[in-house]
Amino acid sequence: MKDLTTYFETNKATWNEKVKAHSQSTMYDLEVFKKGKSSLMPYETKALGDVSGKSLLHLQCHFGQDTLSWSRAGAKCTGVDLSDEGIKLAKSLNSELQLDAEFVCCNVLDTSKHVTDMFDVVFTSYGVIGWLPDLKPWGQMIAERLKPGGTFYMVEFHPIVWMFDYLDNKPVMKYGYMQDEVIYEEYEGTYADTNSKMISKEYGWNHGLSEVINALAQAGLHIEYLNEYDESPYDVLPDLVKTKSGMYATKDKLYPLIFEIKAKKF
Repeated sequence: MKDLTTYFETNKATWNEKVKAHSQSTMYDLEVFKKGKSSLMPYETKALGDVSGKSLLHLQCHFGQDTLSWSRAGAKCTGVDLSDEGIKLAKSLNSELQLDAEFVCCNVLDTSKHVTDMFDVVFTSYGVIGWLPDLKPWGQMIAERLKPGGTFYMVEFHPIVWMFDYLDNKPVMKYGYMQDEVIYEEYEGTYADTNSKMISKEYGWNHGLSEVINALAQAGLHIEYLNEYDESPYDVLPDLVKTKSGMYATKDKLYPLIFEIKAKKF
């Protein structure tokens, strides 16, 4: 297998810069979050329901807002992320808010090397699997960290979304739905602050729905459902319009923007 170190190190450096920009952004609204507002969206809260007393592992947690929101909801949480700046801020927020979450800095694919506990819930959301070159070890790690009877839940941008290049004014379909080759992008700004002067240098990979499902099923998880939606809770793509539900959609709704999967380990 090709040495992926350069890709991961480049992405880590970019995410360290993103933490600085995102923690100051209106999208993440850190001061309002500190006052008690949950960062979780309706998809995930509906899917997981009451998490009181449950142990929860949050994969690719950025700087911990969702992890800490689950902690506020009563879960015993551990968050994992590649960015040491993200984990540093997450730990600081955890202390400031007097919560009891734990945070671990590592490549998500190496989680089992750094986290040995097993969990009632493994959770991941929004813009996560595109940073991973191969989902088979990801699925296996999830199965390793779930207790028997435990639940895996993910909500993620739909693979069709990642077929487009958004760097010019109008999205252009450029990348393959089942493309194996790595995708490199370099641009000024970040999704949470398009006016930021930071330079994002990113290596990513596209994964179709069959690849996601098969990675989980082959690891021994039972898929409870796969749902697709043409609305996103985040206004992070060009020319989205706000819907009556408070979500965001493309004007013509020709393709889904979000999917969610819930699975169990038996």
